[in-house]
Amino acid sequence: MNIRTKLILGVGLLAGMIILLVALSVVNLQVLTATEPDSPAALPALQNALVWVSITGGISILCSLFLLIWLPRSIEKPVNELKRGILEIANHNYEKRLNMKHNEEFREVADSFNRMAERLTEYRASTLTDILAAKKFLESTVNSIHEPIIGLNREREILFINSEALTVLNLKREDVIRRSAEELSLKNDLLRRLIRELVNPSEKQESLKIYADNKESYFQASYIPIVNTEATEDEPRNLGDVILLKNITEFKELDSAKTTFISTISHELKTPISAILMSLQLLEDKRVGELNPEQEQLSKSIKENSDRLLGITGELLNMTQVEAGKLQMMPKITKPIELIEYAIKANQVQADKFNIQIEVEYPEEKMPKLFVDSEKIAWVLTNLLSNAIRYSKENGRVVIGARHEDNVVELFVQDFGKGIDPRYHQSIFDRYFRVPGTKVQGSGLGLSISKDFVETHGGTLTVESELGKGSRFVMRLKA
Repeated sequence: MNIRTKLILGVGLLAGMIILLVALSVVNLQVLTATEPDSPAALPALQNALVWVSITGGISILCSLFLLIWLPRSIEKPVNELKRGILEIANHNYEKRLNMKHNEEFREVADSFNRMAERLTEYRASTLTDILAAKKFLESTVNSIHEPIIGLNREREILFINSEALTVLNLKREDVIRRSAEELSLKNDLLRRLIRELVNPSEKQESLKIYADNKESYFQASYIPIVNTEATEDEPRNLGDVILLKNITEFKELDSAKTTFISTISHELKTPISAILMSLQLLEDKRVGELNPEQEQLSKSIKENSDRLLGITGELLNMTQVEAGKLQMMPKITKPIELIEYAIKANQVQADKFNIQIEVEYPEEKMPKLFVDSEKIAWVLTNLLSNAIRYSKENGRVVIGARHEDNVVELFVQDFGKGIDPRYHQSIFDRYFRVPGTKVQGSGLGLSISKDFVETHGGTLTVESELGKGSRFVMRLKA
């Protein structure tokens, strides 16, 4: 029986009862009016009429009360059942189903509700399957990487970590997942260093020396921010960070072997070169005999090449000392003008050979003194001035000078040659690098060693250059 039938039946029954009650009341009223109230024959009829009127009225009242209670409940029950079903779905209980086969009106609603619940169940199952598959794939990918890798969220909680990282950090997976990396770092020195570098990155990252694989290994840390490029205004762009440790042990070993080899060769070469120069001095001694013009030219060529070889071996030795960390510093108080004068004196012969004029720019006010290893800084300035002369045109000029600002002293050398392409401004400080198309001979080590010497003093060596306008090398040191 549907709701419409129930309403029609209830209203009809109630109306019929009311009509019947009214009709009986009218009939009884007519009987009472037409009969003598004092007549003995009218009294039984009057009593019967009153009884029937009471019975009929009572039945009508009971039916009305029954309809008043039953009819709202019969409508409220399916509504409440539907409400409970919706709340279950809202609470992600997609297994909830409605059974309203006895209710014609709500049967279609229940069928639609059940179909919706079935589709949500299927969707959740498929979504969970995809999520679990993606999670498993990500974990497998991370564990397949042979380099230690750590993933952190925005709160720096560890989301994932592979077996290599657990081995290097000496941790267990169940102790780190969803744990704060900062809290764990309190008891782990390596993790503390990684987090500190992540929070406050330094300009020059040093390699990490870690005992792994039953030997001392070297790792280079890389910090990769995870950015959500499709984030809206209400969503965070930074999702976290990934720390990747690249194993550079093999390169360190090769570099150490190379340094040892170069150092050995440099020492071995110095002896025969010195012997050649000594023999050449004996040949040039007039007490042995006069040399003809051709012999003099040959001896001059031998001397130049020997000096060049001796300079290269000296540069190689300096480089190996820097790489091995055995560079001995002997700082002392030095005036900047003394360094400039030393560099000019060392390069004056070369400048006169190409008719290069050396100009000095030095402020009239008092310059602060430097506390540096004067021999090494003078070597750097000499090397820069030598390069400026070699890359200048004949009859040209170079400028060497100094200036100071706050607590920093700048020593600079400027030429007006062809200049350096901006693409090579950083590469020229690499070992053995020479700018493509350069005809001037060189070992490619001078600028590299110069940069190492300056940085050892806590300073910087940079270049400012434009094609066709020359180059300006600036050395900055703390006063």
